[in-house]
Amino acid sequence: MIEAKPHGLTTDEGETVLQRYRRVRRATEELAEPLSPEDQLLQSMADASPVKWHLAHTSWFFETFVLAGLPGERPPRADYALVFNSYYDGVGPRIARDRRGLLSRPSLDEVRGFRREIDDRMAAWLDGDRIPADRAALVELGLNHEEQHQELILTDVKHGLHANPLAPVYRPEPAAADRSSAPAPALSWSSFDEHIAWIGASGTGFSFDNEQPRHRVLVPAFQIASRLVTAGEYLAFIADGGYRRPELWLSDGWAAARAADWRAPLYWDDAGGAWQVYTLRGARAVDPAEPVCHLSQYEADAFARWAGARLPTEFEWEVASAHRGADGALAESGALHPQPASSEVGPGPVQMFGDAWEWTQSAYVGYPGFHPAAGAVGEYNGKFMSGQLVLRGGSCATPRRHLRASYRNFFPPSARWQFSGVRLARDPR
Repeated sequence: MIEAKPHGLTTDEGETVLQRYRRVRRATEELAEPLSPEDQLLQSMADASPVKWHLAHTSWFFETFVLAGLPGERPPRADYALVFNSYYDGVGPRIARDRRGLLSRPSLDEVRGFRREIDDRMAAWLDGDRIPADRAALVELGLNHEEQHQELILTDVKHGLHANPLAPVYRPEPAAADRSSAPAPALSWSSFDEHIAWIGASGTGFSFDNEQPRHRVLVPAFQIASRLVTAGEYLAFIADGGYRRPELWLSDGWAAARAADWRAPLYWDDAGGAWQVYTLRGARAVDPAEPVCHLSQYEADAFARWAGARLPTEFEWEVASAHRGADGALAESGALHPQPASSEVGPGPVQMFGDAWEWTQSAYVGYPGFHPAAGAVGEYNGKFMSGQLVLRGGSCATPRRHLRASYRNFFPPSARWQFSGVRLARDPR
């Protein structure tokens, strides 16, 4: 039996690849359970995909990159490749991304049947010693790929349900939930001296190719904030005219804010002077102590400038993460929304893993010596190294085992539908 390598923030010693495969696949299906068939066909914008498509695409990935070519396996279905391929040009043609919401066929039942078929075929190979070593690595890639889509299911569903004027709830708040919270702990700063730091994946456990190769970087002295920026602090930015002051914004950011008429974070509504926020558990009043999220990098950068600070580089963030205190809410918490930082945080920055992804000022480019893998699977990350910026950390929708200090998330600077927030940095005073 092939054993899964430990990776991420926690490990389950002795878990086999098959056990891990079944656990990850089951978690995806649990995310879809609260949704009707109609909900699972929603595509509210080109950047979001229907849940039904996520369920099928993650199965297509295993069929195409793991099962195809193994002895006794039939070739992947060409019609499913056409509609469930995401962006792998080396595999063949595909429908346009913004047309995924038109896929009434195959039906949801057929997609579920496709998942079961792939699971049976994968189990036949994983429950034994016949899987080649190179395919075992692709299984691990496929599982991490599916964990990425688990987070996308939540962010895409949130955007789609919010577009409905009835503001439907994905999962109701637990009956015993207490929405009251204490004020956020006072913001403080951790200082780091200039030094040469090792950056990137260490080589133990799984990592994506964009986290490699590990290399040395001169990181000048810096300071980083003890926690994420709160909604209350962002309310002060809004009240001070933050969205009306071009001197705070990058030129492209100011143009984007004007074109889209941004006046607050995504999912915030001004209900007669009382700010409301739409969450996956329904609409409610904004909690000033919770981290602000669903910000573009442009908004994060403007806020940092207003606060007399800046966004960290991804290298500063990775250095600081080694000295972190308590982490924030991740997918396993079931919170489905960023949570206020604890008042008893201990030493080091807190919330560095969880609650909200943290925008950096770093362009998403390859590390020195980076080379994509050969073949279509090499399109996974490398082809997007243009016009994107790096986020670090993780969010309340990120599976715990999916995270590590070297993980590099990336989106265009205008993206807002992810759980993306702000941690401030500054040069030494």
